[in-house]
Amino acid sequence: MDFSLSEEQRLLVETAREFVYDELVPLEDEVEAKRQLDPAKGRAIFEKSRALGLYAVNMPEKHGGAGLSTVDTCLVEEQFGHAMDILVRRAFGNVYEVLLLANEQQTKTYLEPATRGERVFSVCFTEPGAGSDAAGIKTKAERKGDGYVLNGQKTFISDGLFSDFFVVSAVTDPTAGARGITLFILDKGMPGFTIGRDMAMMGLSGTSHVELFFDNVQLGADRILGKEGAGLKHALETLGRIRLAHIGARSVGRATRILKMATEYARDRKQFGKTIGEFQMIQQMLADSAIEINAARMLVLQTAFAMDQGDDARERISMVKIYAPETLGRVADRAVQIFGGMGYCKDMPIERFYRDARISRIYDGTSEIHRTVIARSMLKQGAGPFADVI
Repeated sequence: MDFSLSEEQRLLVETAREFVYDELVPLEDEVEAKRQLDPAKGRAIFEKSRALGLYAVNMPEKHGGAGLSTVDTCLVEEQFGHAMDILVRRAFGNVYEVLLLANEQQTKTYLEPATRGERVFSVCFTEPGAGSDAAGIKTKAERKGDGYVLNGQKTFISDGLFSDFFVVSAVTDPTAGARGITLFILDKGMPGFTIGRDMAMMGLSGTSHVELFFDNVQLGADRILGKEGAGLKHALETLGRIRLAHIGARSVGRATRILKMATEYARDRKQFGKTIGEFQMIQQMLADSAIEINAARMLVLQTAFAMDQGDDARERISMVKIYAPETLGRVADRAVQIFGGMGYCKDMPIERFYRDARISRIYDGTSEIHRTVIARSMLKQGAGPFADVI
């Protein structure tokens, strides 16, 4: 069992880290103040990232991506996690693997342009009455002739204002339950498809989260992504790696940045004639954070390795989805405590880290839902696959 990184992996990690701190972190204060990223600056960091081969690192080389393994993707994504969400989106892209379901024409029109950064898209599953319950959606695509008529609503769609096209889940067979859901590709501006308000959020400055409305949108069968009726299955099969990398690995990266700042502050800040780092309670918070971050990192990489071996890692992904964001939340909370009043003040980024961390326990399935996934699997299969050494 070798935990060392190869020379290629070290270079990859160092390149990503340097880019994040040289190009992205200096833009954070401006984005937080204006609640948006200047389009010209967004374009500039995209061009620089693409030149380094850091855009769409998770996508196969044959489609224009970097073709990284799951382990290598997570190593890079951890570094991406050191920066704000909107900056990561613009610099490195959020190209979900669900697009790999594309047929030949869809590949040319959507997949490859998205991988090159020429087109941006959002995945649209969440509805006002269906969040973690992805099978409980009400949006319907009723058959009409050779096509479909789409009606319904989606909400909290990240990057919806910026996206050019959307992958939308809809019920095509109301009698089939989870097997009656199909994925469709919609272009912005289609008749009957409107984008509603950008919903103000507690954190994630600069990233839009919009409502979408579908009023008798006419869709041809060529708009189906994957197989009819297999939409939920497709989503569950392809979004796991996103949960692992975009939430798990990035949470580890963000927590690492926060801990570094808290450690430096504890070393310098003096109270009662000595640095606060000399107080045992502060030391305990720093130590607990370091322990949990390293445990979360190992869980991410262990799961990534399992996926690269072709193993079914759904339950392990759920473990990551719980543990990494919850670790981030605890680390951010401790940092606020260590910084004291300055941690609660907008003069420091700590309060932003604290706000931004909270959502990671909610989106892509709440911690409670993922605990249910793990427990049900254990009750069905026994604890062995999850409790044994390997």
